[in-house]
Amino acid sequence: MKPLRKIIFPAAGMGTRFLPATKASPKEMLTIVDKPLIQYGVEEALSAGMDQIIMVTGRGKRAIEDHFDISAELEANLKRAGKSALYKEVSRIARMAEVVYLRQKEALGLGHAVLCARHWVGDEAFGVSLADELIVHSKPAMQQLREVYEATGKSVVGLIQVPADQVSKYGIVAYEAEASGLLRLTDMVEKPAAEDAPSRMAIVGRYIFTPRLMEILADVKPGAGGEFQLTDAIALLAKEEPVYGVVLEGQRFDAGNPEGFLMANTLLGLQHEQYGESLRKLLKAHL
Repeated sequence: MKPLRKIIFPAAGMGTRFLPATKASPKEMLTIVDKPLIQYGVEEALSAGMDQIIMVTGRGKRAIEDHFDISAELEANLKRAGKSALYKEVSRIARMAEVVYLRQKEALGLGHAVLCARHWVGDEAFGVSLADELIVHSKPAMQQLREVYEATGKSVVGLIQVPADQVSKYGIVAYEAEASGLLRLTDMVEKPAAEDAPSRMAIVGRYIFTPRLMEILADVKPGAGGEFQLTDAIALLAKEEPVYGVVLEGQRFDAGNPEGFLMANTLLGLQHEQYGESLRKLLKAHL
């Protein structure tokens, strides 16, 4: 089994839920306290040993490339000004990982975005991370999945349990609990009505796949909304080989919408070494 090093970040979406903020800026570059969303995802991947980053972007996403690129002028200016801490941070970001950028030229769904990286993945297992989903825990979400992948050699999907009135917003799984305690997925349904949902376990933006998933994606037909759904491909994969689900530990925020974004900023702001005390005082004064 080859080492698990590659991870795909689908980042071609237009971010319409954040308009007008995302009219000219990628949603992935919106900041949670002092770092853009996409950087949290990349750092999580790196902490799980996935250091070959594949960004699938679209028009208007150049800022993501610039963020992870070396800015010699900025670094030189920070160094001259004696701002050593900022210099080290900016330099670290530019050199933290090997990053490849691909274009998804048409908005044909998450499954299509992942398929765009097929050439770069080759015959290796790979991760997929949706940067909108911010999961805060001492053990990074991708590491939680990696441990199950390394124990089984099979695909692994991150799950959370959602309230019944929320199942229509997610891909929902059916599963069987094995004697080992692992959850083997038997089916997936994209955004079902509450009465049709096979469970309340929802897929939540973290995946590790065997190479077979790419082959299935190449043949999958358009599904809900006329898009190529990753969920449909996972369901087909689960009929051929085991696919496991991991109920992720940690605080999860849907930072792809303004409410979740504000909540993530509040929690991480309160935990921030430099800004936490000031934020606590502000909230206390206004609550």
